[in-house]
Amino acid sequence: MTQLALMPSSSTPTKPKWTAHTREEHSDLSSRRYTRKKMLESKNSRFVMDVIELESFVNNPPHGFTVESRAGCRVVKWDQENSCVFIGEIQSGKGKVVFCNSPGRKVTVRTLGEYTDLRRQLTSKTIYILVSACAETKIEEKRNRDVPSLGHYVVAINGNHPMIRWEIERGLDMTISSVAGESYTVDVDVSAALQGWVGESYHILDDVGKIKPVWKDTHFTIKYRSDALFDFPYWFGFSKRQFKVTFHG
Repeated sequence: MTQLALMPSSSTPTKPKWTAHTREEHSDLSSRRYTRKKMLESKNSRFVMDVIELESFVNNPPHGFTVESRAGCRVVKWDQENSCVFIGEIQSGKGKVVFCNSPGRKVTVRTLGEYTDLRRQLTSKTIYILVSACAETKIEEKRNRDVPSLGHYVVAINGNHPMIRWEIERGLDMTISSVAGESYTVDVDVSAALQGWVGESYHILDDVGKIKPVWKDTHFTIKYRSDALFDFPYWFGFSKRQFKVTFHG
């Protein structure tokens, strides 16, 4: 029986030193030019993250991605050697978009080997997730209703960057050492990095004017499911964890 929940990394990740650099400010994520070559240079720790409107991503895919039209939908294929894509299918304003060979927002691992391989991929490749920019009003927030979406954006994060790699390794180690049972679920949330990257002054132009977006769906989920017969902490929801990726350059 795999005792993953009791096996944190043998050495605590050492927080790397980094030198701050100036990031060019962008006022419009949907129309700006992004450096596609850097997005997949996982060995280049200078690239930290990028945010691209979904339609811009599909219409002008970065290196390592191709898009085909099939039966009324657009199919996105990607280089699995350099990318971790946690995007399934999405209904955009211009039709369905499907990312092939992606587990979607949730990935399940069942053995220590699968966990180790996923950990290696997260800390050596560019991670892609799909987030929603929403307009939240006080009435909808008070009534706890779903807020209307202003658009979908692809967030690309360089998992090989020393700071981001350190945050991911630390978060995974803390998750493993804190859960009571063998199975667990952990959300990897990038909302802090995303908000820091776009800046507080970022707004989206809408029919009613400028709207400051509220970012939703800013995480992907790792589920570790062991073969334990009586994993009561997991059954009763006591093995759910979350950690945040905050570094944005």
